[in-house]
Amino acid sequence: MSPSQAATSGHEGSSLLLSHRARRQQRAMGILGSGFLLAVTSLSMFAVLFIFYFITRDALPFFQLQGFKQFFTSTHWYPSAATPEFGSLAIFIGSGLVTLGAALVAVPLGITAAVCLSDVLPFSVRQVVKPVIELLAAIPSVAYGFFALVVFAPLLQSQGGHMLQVASWLIGAPVAVLAIVVVSDLLTDRLATPHRSRARWTLMAGLGAAAFWGLWTLGVSLGGITVSSGTNALNVSIILGIMALPTVVSVAEDAIQATGRDLREGSYALGATRSETILRTILPAASSGIMAAVILGVMRAVGETMVVWMASGNAAQIPQPWYNMLQPVRTLTATIAGDMGEADQATGSSRFHVLFAMALCLLLFSFACNLASEWGVRRTRRKVGK
Repeated sequence: MSPSQAATSGHEGSSLLLSHRARRQQRAMGILGSGFLLAVTSLSMFAVLFIFYFITRDALPFFQLQGFKQFFTSTHWYPSAATPEFGSLAIFIGSGLVTLGAALVAVPLGITAAVCLSDVLPFSVRQVVKPVIELLAAIPSVAYGFFALVVFAPLLQSQGGHMLQVASWLIGAPVAVLAIVVVSDLLTDRLATPHRSRARWTLMAGLGAAAFWGLWTLGVSLGGITVSSGTNALNVSIILGIMALPTVVSVAEDAIQATGRDLREGSYALGATRSETILRTILPAASSGIMAAVILGVMRAVGETMVVWMASGNAAQIPQPWYNMLQPVRTLTATIAGDMGEADQATGSSRFHVLFAMALCLLLFSFACNLASEWGVRRTRRKVGK
């Protein structure tokens, strides 16, 4: 090696080594960058903690002054009376009734749509249908409320019986057809080939006749119902169900897709039909993710304010019977939004603090649902090995 080559080699070797000062600067910059990223990531967590702190701080004075018994067990909601009463049982039941109705609308339709998008419809059709469903999430809630109040409520009040009759056919007929096909497939799949087709058609004819009779009887009974007020729990439940539909469809479809192609091919290789693969393999494997989708949809319905404020009727009463969806109800979110402007914020009256007590109940319920959905998603990932 010539002297010039040795000098060049020694210069390159020294350039790869960092001085002690440079290493300290590099370590300090790494710690500073990691700390900055951690602070940015923790902002949402601190925001949640601050929300919990401030709502709890303003909710506790109400329980200290009024106690828990009247708030959770009484139906007397008279916050502006000379002797105010803050019984919120009817408001809790109204929230639960509306949420239950929204779940009955969104969950069956959402899971069925998710299964169709994942395993039934062609890919080209899925690319068109899914964005259309997700577009429902982009519509402002005040637009939904305006539709529920101006369009849907008058129709429900004047033509309620006929609308319920038509709705029973529109919802019941596809569900009945799907159930008949699946049940016939499951019951006749193990029969010998020469008799399978005849037995399947015979069974489908019998089940179809029974389903038609049931839907006809249900439609006749619903057609005679008179709706006294269009602003009721049914109106709000249907609209909330439509609003929660994109959440349920999107999360459930992702959970079903996450089960993987290998699971489907393994099921088909063992001789299972498409119905058996969906019902006995795919849906059980994705059950935790589907449960998370249902919980997120329920949370969407529980937290909605504008629609329930505009179209629920805002009557602090328990329907008679309690499951009567055709009577006006009042919900927690509508009460908070409607009474906050009239509460005495300056002196911190009980009417002011009871709204924070309601908000605390909503927050705890949403927090519990969120934890349950996270548990469901993690369980699904462990099942599919991801």
